Amino acid sequence: MLNGLRANYVEALTSSSYLGLFAFALHSRENGMGIITLGLVAIISVFAWASTYKRVRTIADIATSRIGSAAQGYVELYGRASVDADNLIKSPLSGISCIWFRYWVYTKDNSEREWRETSKGTSQSMFEIKDSTGICQVDPDDAEIISPDRRVSYQGIYKHVEEMLFAGGSVYVLGEFSTIGGANSVLSLKEDVSDLLTEWKKDQVQLKKRFDLDGNGEIDVQEWELARRTAIKEVEKQHREIRTETGVHVMRAPRDGRLYLISNMAPQKLRHRYMLWSFFHLAVLILATSAIFWL
Repeated sequence: MLNGLRANYVEALTSSSYLGLFAFALHSRENGMGIITLGLVAIISVFAWASTYKRVRTIADIATSRIGSAAQGYVELYGRASVDADNLIKSPLSGISCIWFRYWVYTKDNSEREWRETSKGTSQSMFEIKDSTGICQVDPDDAEIISPDRRVSYQGIYKHVEEMLFAGGSVYVLGEFSTIGGANSVLSLKEDVSDLLTEWKKDQVQLKKRFDLDGNGEIDVQEWELARRTAIKEVEKQHREIRTETGVHVMRAPRDGRLYLISNMAPQKLRHRYMLWSFFHLAVLILATSAIFWL
């Protein structure tokens, strides 16, 4: 949840903190206090610049992959959200169909001047994105959702704020790509052969019918070896068939803590947005540093 909210509010918080600290420094009657305040602005701007520039470089350095040929690991995808009915959910406030939502409910009593948050929620359902080469399931848990459609409505003393991503729209995802099943299936020949032989043993009549070659009513060592080899061939055939099937592609939050971004913006536009913010934070750093030396 924290990661998801960070994308929406970090720039607003840093910008408002800049204004507040600069105002305090300008009105401070002591140069020492002004220098300390400006130093704090410089420190905040350094971390903010590093964060936004990291996003610029990450988006720029990773080429957009096609779903059907994407490598396993950290990749970026750009496709279109599926419009299939099974892919849709409804926002609990407005009932609008979408693929992802986040909402807040605020109330304001007659005696209060500010809105007070009373409830909030975020959808956890996976959704599909498609391109010309395949389909990928996207898990939004722990993702930073960037630039969703935002709607604000009022009902009496209640204020409803909704953020949504819609079916049919373009979706950018940067995260950990993996394929479940298909060629990437983790299979154990030894375990599967053992399970198959155990299953055969449960039906002694059929087992003897297949492998009691001398008809003495028992399975001797040689006949059991034949059964084992037959089981190996059958399991190997099953494994080949499993690996030729199409696997399920999934995008999730990287386990190593790297950025996990979901946006309705194209990667070039998203990179440009972070580039502008990085220039802004750098300009604040230069301004704060210059003011410190001037004081």
